[in-house]
Amino acid sequence: MPVRLLRGSAGLIRFVRMRETDLPLAQQIYNYYSLHSTATFHDASVTLEEFTGCIDTRSPEYPSFLIEENKNLVGYCGIRRYKSLKAYDRTAEVTIYLAPEHTGLGIGRAALGYLEAEARKACIQVLIGIITGENYPSVRLFERMGYVQCARLVNVGELSGRLLDVLFYEKEL
Repeated sequence: MPVRLLRGSAGLIRFVRMRETDLPLAQQIYNYYSLHSTATFHDASVTLEEFTGCIDTRSPEYPSFLIEENKNLVGYCGIRRYKSLKAYDRTAEVTIYLAPEHTGLGIGRAALGYLEAEARKACIQVLIGIITGENYPSVRLFERMGYVQCARLVNVGELSGRLLDVLFYEKEL
């Protein structure tokens, strides 16, 4: 199982290739955001079956990782296929979710840098981040890492009666 170590402001960060048996751990982190934020457009907890449909634990080109700090789970991240047509094989979408008590410590920056390196290995040349408009920490992260906002879809999502924008950020590797 590939493991990579990085030293960040948060401490020793380790990326461990996610296995199918790890999905419930990542699901718990995702469900926090489903219930308490607009970082995702789910407005309730997702089932393990629903969550499993979003994370591919078997693809060599589109890997997902648990993020550990000092051997404690602090989040997960991954690269996933942007669209199923062959024409988009050079492009992937990145996903990063951190446990709420581990945000703002440099872990997201380390994860995004790690995913960029993994994308290069898989010959992916463009990464896309799709973010809800009021997810300001993610917007700042992507902008600091050199991503450029390439689209804003106005009022396309709705949660609890509130209309929300969706932002597309991209970076050519």
